Amino acid sequence: MSLPKRDGVNGRYYLIHRLDTDLEVLAEADLCIQDILQGTARENHSAYPMVVRNHKGTPFIPSHLLERYLSGLPLKGFPYEDAVAFCDAMRRLVGWEEIRFELEKYIEKQVQERYFVVGEREDGFMVFPPCTVLPELLPEDVDDNLLRFACYVAVCHTVYGQSFESLTTNHIFGLVSQLRPNMVKELKINGSGKLPLNIRKRKTERMTASANDAFAAIRITAKEDTQECYEEVLDYLCDVLEQEAFPNSYSVEFRGVEKIYLPIPGLPKKGINQLFACAVRYPKLHTKIERYARLAMKEFEFYNNISGEQCAMPGTFAVFALGLEGLEWQQLVCDYLDLCDDEHSSVQEKFLHVFFKKFGFTDQTMPVLVNGVQSMQGFKPAKEFRTLIANEESLNALLKIKEHLKDYLPEEAKRSKKATVYLWRDVIWGIWGKDSENGGKKIMKAAPTHLREIYEQIFH
Repeated sequence: MSLPKRDGVNGRYYLIHRLDTDLEVLAEADLCIQDILQGTARENHSAYPMVVRNHKGTPFIPSHLLERYLSGLPLKGFPYEDAVAFCDAMRRLVGWEEIRFELEKYIEKQVQERYFVVGEREDGFMVFPPCTVLPELLPEDVDDNLLRFACYVAVCHTVYGQSFESLTTNHIFGLVSQLRPNMVKELKINGSGKLPLNIRKRKTERMTASANDAFAAIRITAKEDTQECYEEVLDYLCDVLEQEAFPNSYSVEFRGVEKIYLPIPGLPKKGINQLFACAVRYPKLHTKIERYARLAMKEFEFYNNISGEQCAMPGTFAVFALGLEGLEWQQLVCDYLDLCDDEHSSVQEKFLHVFFKKFGFTDQTMPVLVNGVQSMQGFKPAKEFRTLIANEESLNALLKIKEHLKDYLPEEAKRSKKATVYLWRDVIWGIWGKDSENGGKKIMKAAPTHLREIYEQIFH
């Protein structure tokens, strides 16, 4: 067999969506689809775009293969199990992001446009148009397995996508609930069914808990204010997060006996705050709190029930609780700050103010400062910072960190002198704010004589 020349970008793959596509190329694409199902296909992302090769080495774009597979499925008697098996195999091979858009298009075409009157968006803030069921649509015209597949796609957006993809989840569920409300109600009760029974629901003498992957929700009620109770709660949270089927962004609704919160002004007084304020009182639970934090922390993911300016990455309150317990958790704090979404998250500023007021500026806390100013845009120092830094030990600690700023930059920025300059500017702004501008003249003018030489090294 002699295949024609590859017609994809830079000759990297074959196109298969043209009407005149060579039949031998289509046969190779179908072979690749079978190889994906059998686990013998291989992905290659050494260059752009990513391609999938069948066992003979013939390359195709993942979304093109998915489109070809889905287009061949009947819409009456839709083969739900087969479709899910293929999509899961494709996701494991190339990742969710490579197939997300194609699945969205399929649901839009085969569910939204076939069963609904699609209206106009009323304003620029609406992500999806309003949809109402076609007046002439009969119940028997709707294929239940196709709707089940739509629900599968909706759940995938929550489980494997980024936090904003929950909007797509809610839109698809909204469509399905207009046609088969019981189908969505079942998901609300039991989730997708992928979670083990002891994860979906757990009840002990000390607590009750449930987890729903379809709606990315964890609910916990603690019946005691004891170490044993919080240990069971933490174990449950970790057990949930270790499930591949559970989303990275989720909500935690916690109700406990003792209503105390972390000593950080301005933090949202949510149940998740209450949980870790209570649990951290027991030193034997600290390693379990860290375990939860490290399982939970994921860049670009958020607690779904905390929004706006207070949005927080999963693991936030666990990190804050341990971070204020002692400097032995400094590395955890730095790892957390390194993962924070600097464009959307600023709740860490409230923690950092309390952290430095408690521990001061030392050799050990300086890495937290450098990571902290990089974790968000426009970090504002607390007014106490300039007093806390105004001693020889703290100023020398700041000078030492200046020598190692490159270590805190991404690999691609380490060779750039400007990147180091900008980072240093942000660090000193994080202590003195606006007074750090113009070479810190205002600060040096007010500095004690015995410290003036150190200040000059800092600002020059």
